[in-house]
Amino acid sequence: MPEGHTLHRLARRQQRFFGGQQVRVTSPQGRFAHEAALLDGLVFRRAEAWGKHLIHRYTPGPTGPVDAGPMVHVHLGIYGAFSEEPVPMGQPTGQVRMRIEGAEVGTDLRGPTACEMYTPDDLAALVARLGPDPLRSDAEPEKAWQAISRSRRAIGALLMDQQVLAGVGNVYRAEVLFRAGIEPHRPGTTITRTEFDALWADLLFLMPVGVRRGKMHVIRPDDDHGAPSYAADRPRTYVYRRAGEPCRVCGTPVAWQEMDGRNLFWCPSCQT
Repeated sequence: MPEGHTLHRLARRQQRFFGGQQVRVTSPQGRFAHEAALLDGLVFRRAEAWGKHLIHRYTPGPTGPVDAGPMVHVHLGIYGAFSEEPVPMGQPTGQVRMRIEGAEVGTDLRGPTACEMYTPDDLAALVARLGPDPLRSDAEPEKAWQAISRSRRAIGALLMDQQVLAGVGNVYRAEVLFRAGIEPHRPGTTITRTEFDALWADLLFLMPVGVRRGKMHVIRPDDDHGAPSYAADRPRTYVYRRAGEPCRVCGTPVAWQEMDGRNLFWCPSCQT
C-alpha cells in the first residue's frame, strides 16, 4: 500500500496538471458514472492529501470558495493506481474507475479501495479519526504523543496505526525506529517524550524527501554503501526487507517477525 509521501506527491502532480482547469471526468468502467457526470465540466480546484487519503475539490468556476464545491475521496489501498498520458488520451485499458482529462494531461484511476463523492461532514469525520500527518503544515504532533504515551501497545504497531500517525507505513515504521535505536516491541508507555520528538523530527525530515524524489531515502550518507537494496528500483534500507542479512551498522543479522499482520524488521543490537 502506498505510504503518505506517495499520496502527497500525487496530489502535487495533479494540482500541477489540472489545477484551475475545466476538466472532463468520466468513468469508463461505469462504477463511478453517476458521480462523474456531476463532476464533468467543473473546474478542478485542488488536490490534497491526508495521510493515505486523496481529496479532489471542484467548483463550477475558477473563483469562489474552494470548500463550497463537490469533493472526491480516493483511497488507493493495495491495488489502486493512477496512470498518466497526454491528451487526447487513448481508449481506456483495464477497469478504469475514473478518468480526468485536462488541457494537456489526463489520468486514469484503476483498482482503488475507495473512489466516492464526499461532503464536508464526510471529510471532517475522516480527518477526526486520523492521527497527525507529518507532511501537513497543520499537523499537531501532540495528538500522536498523547496516543502513544498512554498505550501499552508496541511502538511498532502504534506507528502503523493511522489513528495515531497518518501516512506512516511499513517502510518508514521500520526505518525511523532503527534510526532512533528503538526496539519495536517496546510499549508506547515506555517511549519518552525525547524519543517521540526525535521520531517526529525524523519523519519531518525523511517524508518530504520521498515527496520530492518519488522514492524513500532513509540511509544516512555514511551508511549508504555495501549490500544493494531489496529491489533494483529502490534505494537501500537499514532493515526493511533485509531479514537475516547483516545490519549495515553493526553486522548483527536483521530480525523479522509478523506484527499485527504486517512484516516487522529490526536490528536486535542497534535497537534496544
